[in-house]
Amino acid sequence: MPKTTRSNLVNQNLRLVKRLYPTLSRTGRIALYELTRSLRLSVSQGEIISLDGKWFVTSAGLLRVALRRGCRGIRTVLQERQSDPLSGRWVFKATVFRGEGSKGFVGYGDADPSNVSPLVRGAEMRVAETRAVNRALRKAYGIGLCSVEELGNVAPRAPQSFDPQASGSNGNGSGRREPRLRDRLCLLIRQHNLDPSLVKAYAADFCGTPVLKDASRERVESFIAHLAQAAQEDRGALICKLNSYAQPAEVKS
Repeated sequence: MPKTTRSNLVNQNLRLVKRLYPTLSRTGRIALYELTRSLRLSVSQGEIISLDGKWFVTSAGLLRVALRRGCRGIRTVLQERQSDPLSGRWVFKATVFRGEGSKGFVGYGDADPSNVSPLVRGAEMRVAETRAVNRALRKAYGIGLCSVEELGNVAPRAPQSFDPQASGSNGNGSGRREPRLRDRLCLLIRQHNLDPSLVKAYAADFCGTPVLKDASRERVESFIAHLAQAAQEDRGALICKLNSYAQPAEVKS
């Protein structure tokens, strides 16, 4: 299979965002163009995502950059004095070695129940380590783009009908914004390479509504948490479950 050239990747990313982020501004598309040219990150592989019109690199994207640039190794160390297992607070130090003889680039990451998404509640230790690695990688390779794994928890919103085109504003007039349910679901689909149409059918059934847009926000959030856990614990079983929602016309002989 031929290697994807930089120009081909730019075209692929720009075509894909028209479907994934139809409301993305011209400024956002220009930013994607520049990021693709400089970092060669792929939207389809979940290496870069957009939340509320802003681009974030993912852990997968940072590791791809490190691999491409010949990273020699990554070392992580739990900071025991700063950590508190009883309260679920963990702090890690990560060191990235760019090449032979490199002194290393250091990054710290912390996580506790107050600054992680409900989707990963209970996995604060892994979140802290990932954040440390991400920060060290961004420092090592001069990447100013924040990683999505570094985002903290967001304030919950009042239950409302789920609208895939919702702007993501919390509606309290403060201007604070949180990742939209649609963005969170799209991220899970890309991270675990799931079929979007089957996930949508499964979500509607899970929420007990004919179509997903009629489901309440609480039910959709519950489904997203369920999907994330199922994908992490047994992706094979999840794929079998999703395939049960395939229409006859979609089944290939």
